[in-house]
Amino acid sequence: MGSLSLYRKSLFHISVLFLPCFIGVTYCLEFQGLPPLISPPLIPEILNFLDQRLALVYPIIQVFKNTITSDPFHITQTWVGPDICNYRGFYCTSPPDNNSAVALASIDFNGFQLSAPTLDGFIDQLPDLALFHANSNKFSGSISPKITKLPFLYELDISNNNFFGNFPMEIFGIPGLSFLDIRFNSFTGTVPPQVFSLRLDALFLNNNNFIQKLPENLGSTTALYLTLANNRFVGPIPRSIIKASATLKEVLFLNNLLTGCLPYELGFLRELVLFDAGNNLLTGPLPCSLGCLAKLEQLNLAGNLLYGQVPEVLCASGKLENLSLSSNYFTKLGPKCRKLMKKGVLDIKKNCINGLPGQRSVLECKAFSMHPRYCPYPASFNLIPCKVPSSSSHPRTGPKRNLVSYSALSRHAVDFQE
Repeated sequence: MGSLSLYRKSLFHISVLFLPCFIGVTYCLEFQGLPPLISPPLIPEILNFLDQRLALVYPIIQVFKNTITSDPFHITQTWVGPDICNYRGFYCTSPPDNNSAVALASIDFNGFQLSAPTLDGFIDQLPDLALFHANSNKFSGSISPKITKLPFLYELDISNNNFFGNFPMEIFGIPGLSFLDIRFNSFTGTVPPQVFSLRLDALFLNNNNFIQKLPENLGSTTALYLTLANNRFVGPIPRSIIKASATLKEVLFLNNLLTGCLPYELGFLRELVLFDAGNNLLTGPLPCSLGCLAKLEQLNLAGNLLYGQVPEVLCASGKLENLSLSSNYFTKLGPKCRKLMKKGVLDIKKNCINGLPGQRSVLECKAFSMHPRYCPYPASFNLIPCKVPSSSSHPRTGPKRNLVSYSALSRHAVDFQE
């Protein structure tokens, strides 16, 4: 991991791209084994490359260039000649296995709006590739199984493209993958449970057409950022989520079809900053354990079927900036929560709290109460597995945090740098 970390950091030092021309190496290129339907590009017999590794990927890039059917920003006009490190979207550095070499290490096509029928035969043929980011293009097709042979690849972003079909199983063979972003595509079916056992830092699956129950091993994820929003996940939030207590920072479950009651185990996610499960079918009272989330800044549970009293211990949390509980069926609100409401932190509109403006009608609230809901482990909802925060706690001050997961709800590329 040490060498890989250094490799990752070096990608952002653009100065390595401007190497002196005197280290150039001359190579003759022959096009062999190209697909029969793609004509090899016309090139001079001899081109000067900085390194043999660049000479080997040159024909691969040129063949891919010939498959591009739309290039509105004329990106590919720069993909000419032997200076691959100055092609738009291509970045070079020294690979982990040879500090004296120069290799194509990173591709960033974010926002280029390129169209091509497939990436097969392109990224899987670039042996030194570590990062591939292609947000907001019009790529489709499948991910080649040969991508598993790329020893350095650790970030894969194909978000906001035209991919469809089942979850891309090929990603399971990528040995060092730590960042996976496939949001805003048209993937369907189910997400294999083993996805949550991968050693990922970020997992963005939102805005697809996945239909399934949340897997029981969801808590096995090592992800800091987990977004499953805007799909059709069903069933309860698994109690196994407690296993992610040391890592999980941001969770987006909003706009699915989740049911059941919020698990007491949520209160053990000690790194949690953002939890959004708005617009689902969750029910039951709020567990008092939520008051133990000392780092929590954003909690959205609006648009569910929650009821009972809003726990005072939750409203006493010192870092809450936004607590959205609107469009539920809560009936009681204590003094600490009323203070948050007056400060604009707590949104409690469209509930069943007597004396507050903007609540549901008496008929709506009565109709809801006529259908009792049952939650397992009812005693757990009153447990507070931590020291109750002091009433002198103050809200977080300073610049507003850029929440990574919320940026994943737009079609643009996610800035994953912390």
